[in-house]
Amino acid sequence: MTVMNKNKVGMLFFLGSESFFFISLIIAYAYYSHPGGKLSETARYLDVAKTSVFTFFLLASSATVGLAGMKYGSGKRNQALAWLFVTVVLGIIFLLGQGMEYSRLINQNITISKDVFGSSFFTLTGFHGLHVLAGLILLTVISLVLLSGKFMKMEKTALESISMYWHFVDAVWVVVFITVYIGAVL
Repeated sequence: MTVMNKNKVGMLFFLGSESFFFISLIIAYAYYSHPGGKLSETARYLDVAKTSVFTFFLLASSATVGLAGMKYGSGKRNQALAWLFVTVVLGIIFLLGQGMEYSRLINQNITISKDVFGSSFFTLTGFHGLHVLAGLILLTVISLVLLSGKFMKMEKTALESISMYWHFVDAVWVVVFITVYIGAVL
């Protein structure tokens, strides 16, 4: 009988609880973005094309964090570090893209306090952005530990757990992107 590592089990429970929180935010957004059964007029200001490009960068980061884990698993520490670095850069690019979207919307007077659409949009995407930022911090910390050469076999589960978190953040974004951005053009 194989026993799952307690760190991975802990991460799975954490991600399960976060799932419920994101589901609640997505349902709230879906409800409040359609007052009277019609999509809010404010939603037409969303930039689907640019956000699609930044979404690509975030989704690519799932592949690079997976490659980092594979390289570490095969004893190629430097290659694992390189893929972790690429993952962090891709995550930063995504956050910069979200920041540009926020700036553009705020310049058009679409804010968290303008209407219910703004409140639900900025809450949902902002909460996701905070999760991306937390993931970037975790990836940076694990990279620094790996760089120090003090990364031992038991810490392998740390990299695997952080990778699980990163894949979760990416998967959540797919649902958010479809709900918010694709939903705005359909």
